[in-house]
Amino acid sequence: MSENTPQAPNLSVPDHLSYSEDHVWVDTSVSPAVLGITEYAAEQLGDLVFVDLPETDTEVQAGDEPIELESAKAISTMVIPVSGTIKYVNQAVSDDPEVINSDPYGEGWIVKIELDDDEPELLTAENYAEIVK
Repeated sequence: MSENTPQAPNLSVPDHLSYSEDHVWVDTSVSPAVLGITEYAAEQLGDLVFVDLPETDTEVQAGDEPIELESAKAISTMVIPVSGTIKYVNQAVSDDPEVINSDPYGEGWIVKIELDDDEPELLTAENYAEIVK
């Protein structure tokens, strides 16, 4: 491959979000922080058919895998990149998991977490785009 290989066509990596190497996006500009899986992860999984969400008020540590995502292709877990307490779960993605595929950065958010650490170690959009290109 040449050094000028473009990133995957039409792959969205919004600049205002932070990312983990496990393809989870985090919006720390709001409180509680909003988390979901990236468009890249959604494409890799394919059409989602089931999302198993944790209970609200569940405490999580960075690296925990409390959310299961199931598609026709695979069963995967979402690795939480931050520590805190889950305050909200998106019941809409449980009722209709395909919303994650169609709008991963909007209506397809998965959980909202009150962060323990105001400065979680996450990737910038530019760094994440380098990983998935």
